[in-house]
Amino acid sequence: MLIPADIPLHARPEFRKNYSALTKGTDRLFLFAADHKIEHLDQDFHGTGIDLAAHHPTHLFAIAQQKSIGGFATQLGLVARYGSYFDTVHYIIKLNSKTNLINSDFKDPFSKQLWSVDDVISFKKTSKLLVCGVGLTVYIGSLDEDRMLAQAAQTIYQAHQQGLVTVLWMYPRGKSVLSEHTGSLLAGAAGIANALGADFVKIQPPEAENYEHLKAQLELISQAAGTTKVLYAGGEKHSSEKLFHDIQLQLSSGSSGVAIGRNIYQNPLKEALELCQSISDLVYTV
Repeated sequence: MLIPADIPLHARPEFRKNYSALTKGTDRLFLFAADHKIEHLDQDFHGTGIDLAAHHPTHLFAIAQQKSIGGFATQLGLVARYGSYFDTVHYIIKLNSKTNLINSDFKDPFSKQLWSVDDVISFKKTSKLLVCGVGLTVYIGSLDEDRMLAQAAQTIYQAHQQGLVTVLWMYPRGKSVLSEHTGSLLAGAAGIANALGADFVKIQPPEAENYEHLKAQLELISQAAGTTKVLYAGGEKHSSEKLFHDIQLQLSSGSSGVAIGRNIYQNPLKEALELCQSISDLVYTV
């Protein structure tokens, strides 16, 4: 376990505890990501191919409380509404979010911080919930990337001062970005997360011409991330066979875990829990 130098001595036991809880004593993380209530409105929770249970937030928390999952990432407000009923979950509080109503072709994306690290610390103390870290999205390539980079830099430093683990969602996006899935650009995004001091970075998997090219791109991204651990997003729902294949390839190419949401919570609870156990077996078997 790497203890970043910006974590003061008094906060290091707290960081070790939080990091170990999320990674189950490894350097890998299975992150159950469910910040979509704001990001995607209702479209990921109701419709064709989506189990009816997904429409109610308790479905998310019922999944998140399973021991197979390392951490559950969602907004503070949702945790405030339901967290007291699910007090064994290891939470990562997503500090900023935006809807998808404004298309990037119309305006470059900007995700303003909604809660501060101080808010999270205060909430953790009063709620007694297992808040282990914070997360933030940065859209590199946006005209507002400077504001988001500043948010991320200050958030990481302040979170580390309190012994919290940090995760950055790093997405190339905006009118100047020709392709969001270019391997070299994603490597750059991972490198930025490392330069900002993040413990983990969540990025989209790269597009590639063939298996060998994809593996090379994945390895390039992991190298660029340095000591920041790479988590690949699961994206839209697809078959479990493809999901497991992708995870195995990513892990063998240097990633340190996954951040999956829709591929899990759009399923019935029983199936979702089975998927979580299978994913956990892949991620935490080092």
